[in-house]
Amino acid sequence: MAVRLTVSLGLRIAAVAAVAAGLGAGSARALTAAEILNYTGPDRQQVLEDGARREGTVFIYSGMIVNQLLRPLTEAFEKKYPFIKTRYWRGDSNQVLVKVLSEMRANALEADLVEGSGLGSFAVAGARIVQPFSSPAFDALPAQDIAPDRTWAATRFRYIGLGYNTSYISAGEAPKSYEDLLDPRWKGKMAWHAGSDASGALVTITSLLATRGEERTQSYLAKLARQDIAPLAVSNRQVVDQVILGEYWIGLGISAHHPVISASKGAPAATVLLDPIPSLSDSIQVLNGTRHPHAAMLFVDFILSAPAQRMMQAAEYFPSNPDVEVSPNLKMIVPRNAGIPELLLTSERLGELTPQSVALYQRYFR
Repeated sequence: MAVRLTVSLGLRIAAVAAVAAGLGAGSARALTAAEILNYTGPDRQQVLEDGARREGTVFIYSGMIVNQLLRPLTEAFEKKYPFIKTRYWRGDSNQVLVKVLSEMRANALEADLVEGSGLGSFAVAGARIVQPFSSPAFDALPAQDIAPDRTWAATRFRYIGLGYNTSYISAGEAPKSYEDLLDPRWKGKMAWHAGSDASGALVTITSLLATRGEERTQSYLAKLARQDIAPLAVSNRQVVDQVILGEYWIGLGISAHHPVISASKGAPAATVLLDPIPSLSDSIQVLNGTRHPHAAMLFVDFILSAPAQRMMQAAEYFPSNPDVEVSPNLKMIVPRNAGIPELLLTSERLGELTPQSVALYQRYFR
């Protein structure tokens, strides 16, 4: 009888222990990727680090120049988190988009993060390719630099202008407005990047649409088309290089800081900022289907942090963190310093206007 009682009591204790263990397992269940990306608990840093140790890696697709910033930035991240192996692939915005879409359609996504032009308006099989996330670093950013649905946060800015060769054009002669570009003396002497990303021809047309509307833009483009602008299948930076070499005298829709940087090294180059100055933000985004959400969020926190933003400043990029100053030789490119209005082209605005810009480019320049 005593034996039976002992066994019965033991079974009850085991049953209670099993229930307790079950309850504990339920309360400590693994977080979903979406919960990890938006976790705000007081133990957030520890949760992310513990998870990242298990994941061991993070993969970023970025438009940053490798030796100038992408490699040093990832090396600094690895130094901070030596248990995370950082992989990266560099391409322009269109190349990144094509790569991500093709991988998602093949169910073979490699990247966790994209840094560059926004991908928020694109979808695969009806599902958006990026997902919302939250970071304490958001507190340092103006509201306009974070997507309303938190699918992107600005990491750096680009300001668009025109570049010209100072060996052929003096500062007084250089075009100062869109109307000045219609002067017959510039016919056959201008070039722009002809591609599907937000630069060169498309950013020029998009800026006109945003400020003038379709009717006035079409009227202007009909006149501009007579100027025989050379469409170059090269990067925006390479358009500036062609201008410096004298192949063309003027580059349109270029990143305004490139001629300034080249001029500081002795090249015959200068920038003109048109009114308003188109402003583009490059951003960090988390891809839908990330396999390393903990490590991805640690990288998000890092790239938006002041130390990483200071690395951007040193590499002559325009940091998004308002507490980090722009490189001194580039300060006058920033609209508020130049005293020229800014035209902010968010990824949402670009997504809205770019299809129309493509149609207008094909109509007037092809």
